[in-house]
Amino acid sequence: MMKKNINTIISTAVPLTVENVDTDQIIPARFLKGTTREGFGKNLFRDWRYKDDDDQKPRADFVLNNPAFSGRILVAAKNFGCGSSREHAAWALKDYGFDVVVSSFFADIFSNNALNNFLLPVLVSDSFLKLIFELIQNNPSEKLEVNLEKQIIRISSTGGEESFEINTYKKACLINGYDDIDYLLSLRNEIEEFEKARV
Repeated sequence: MMKKNINTIISTAVPLTVENVDTDQIIPARFLKGTTREGFGKNLFRDWRYKDDDDQKPRADFVLNNPAFSGRILVAAKNFGCGSSREHAAWALKDYGFDVVVSSFFADIFSNNALNNFLLPVLVSDSFLKLIFELIQNNPSEKLEVNLEKQIIRISSTGGEESFEINTYKKACLINGYDDIDYLLSLRNEIEEFEKARV
């Protein structure tokens, strides 16, 4: 079952240095037949990970096939998630095991889809993103700390940090593991009191 709530995540990270990654590269259109969120992770970045559709020939030069890099955080280059509005891109990233994507620019639709699927997009400055890439590539065991409550991303080894913005409503949903319906149900008592006051 998909883990929903997010608060503080401390993890190593996977560096994807390619700019302008679109949703068709994240999850190719031929794999969009599923109607549930599960199972899309195996086809994440499929055309970059494998030379064919039989999984027989992984591309050694692609970062997800490099055993040195792993973790719950994907660090992506600028303009991540552009292209079509397919929600499956967020499904694939989450199903693969990522809880956070860090970049210096996200496509708006991708960012909203990510938040709706308990995948946290963390927007940082170009200079901070460059620093993260350098540190991770020099030391794959480098860890990042993402504190959603405080809205801070920190580099564990240096203490360098930046704050990030997030919609207050979506922040509450992520921390509590609420989808839109769960959030409304959490306000049931307040809604009932409001209704009583209006009678």
